[in-house]
Amino acid sequence: MIIVIIEDERPAANRLIRLLEQYFVGEKFIQGLDSVKKSIQWFSENPAPDLIFCDIQLADGISFEIFEQVKLSTPIIFTTAYDQYAIKAFKVNAIDYLLKPIDPDELARSISKFKANQLKPNLDFEAIKAMLAPKVASFKTRFLVKYGEKIQSIAVEEIAFFYSESRVTFLQTNEGKQYVLDQTLEQLESQIDPATFFRLNRKYLCSFPSISEIFTYSNSRLKVKLVNCSDEDILVSREKTADFKTWLDG
Repeated sequence: MIIVIIEDERPAANRLIRLLEQYFVGEKFIQGLDSVKKSIQWFSENPAPDLIFCDIQLADGISFEIFEQVKLSTPIIFTTAYDQYAIKAFKVNAIDYLLKPIDPDELARSISKFKANQLKPNLDFEAIKAMLAPKVASFKTRFLVKYGEKIQSIAVEEIAFFYSESRVTFLQTNEGKQYVLDQTLEQLESQIDPATFFRLNRKYLCSFPSISEIFTYSNSRLKVKLVNCSDEDILVSREKTADFKTWLDG
């Protein structure tokens, strides 16, 4: 039996082999494959092994790149430092894994599954990569507002700012029209793109285009003038000043 270890951390590879030797006595271990490039070359020049232990993040990329270029039906047990959410995704796809640092009991479970011929060889690497990819945040693109007996959907691009007054939250458009919303500013802050909107203080949550002027104020604070806004005393909270400057700098 030939067992391949794909791992870019030598101590981790050595420890894994020491643990495996008690289950695969006298079998051949192939190690030293610490990159996508080396692994592809080895698989291209050698017969398919019987089992592969594969780290996910290698020195020169993600190990899934290996199996996109080299087609194998060999069972694979991933070793990964990814969080538990990614690991749950692995389990849904019937791919076994070992969370680093490798637990001997978990290793025994994986080997038992392999020996019982329960590990599925046909792996959907594209699906796995999609699950591991950082989730793209989804923000609202429209807000439903009511005025009188009518309702209207306002695109985020039409919104100048949100503000709170007497415990009521308002939406103001670029044209200066105002509508009452049911949400609080805290709720709105989590629903809109932070690249476009910034929470100036407890009262205002504004879009970048709505800012007409910015002035220095006492104690290193900033005063902001918003388009179509009569409030002359909009101050950026002291604890938000540094973040506000970073946001303005894009």
